[in-house]
Amino acid sequence: MPMLKYEQIADSLRRRITEGEFGPGDLLPSGRDLCEQWSVSRATVNKAFDVLRADGAIVAHQGLGFRVTETPLARPAGGRGIGATRVSNGRPFRRMGQPVREVPPAHVADALGLRPGETALRRDRLVLLPEGAPLSLVSAWFPPAVADQCPKLAQVKPIAEGTTHYITRQTGRSPAWGTDTTTVRLAGAAEAEALGRSLPLAVAVDLHVARDSEGSPLVCEEGVTPSGLWERTENYSMGSAS
Repeated sequence: MPMLKYEQIADSLRRRITEGEFGPGDLLPSGRDLCEQWSVSRATVNKAFDVLRADGAIVAHQGLGFRVTETPLARPAGGRGIGATRVSNGRPFRRMGQPVREVPPAHVADALGLRPGETALRRDRLVLLPEGAPLSLVSAWFPPAVADQCPKLAQVKPIAEGTTHYITRQTGRSPAWGTDTTTVRLAGAAEAEALGRSLPLAVAVDLHVARDSEGSPLVCEEGVTPSGLWERTENYSMGSAS
């Protein structure tokens, strides 16, 4: 399906942000300039800005327009259903170490459909609580077919537009459905240290796998959260009373 005009504008701005034309804190082109460039109404441009705001890529400054966010948000693993945005579910985070290609644990390799001994690109982040304390340690694993086409995944710095949009632009593949599995176990020593906790430590583990429309995996994320901080609330219809 062809992209709508506001989606094209948002996608173009995402690309310019990710490629470094606009850095953190930089002012984006004005609504008037974008209207003239794309030959569209102000309402269409505003809709494009709304999309980028929901992504957490830009912030509004009264009287100035929109700037690239200086502190990108990231989400804990899982909970990526329709309507779940980085602004509504995202939190401040820190990158942990250098992204690296390595053989993932067996359950991650199985989720990604990897052959024995095949590597994936691992990209770690520490999602933070409002006061800056650790909330969840998330390891995102990208299969070779994705990592090879998305070189910026191997960079330490955050991807301002978000990895989902970046992967979609680079590969032409977007998430069509996801699977979240939650288990509980004891944390390992390295996990406890990253979370600023001592052993023994009970943790909840969210395993999230996103797949494209053909069923091929795009990413497998494993989020490790201390049991006292893990919480999930779901609201759903139970039908009409008889």
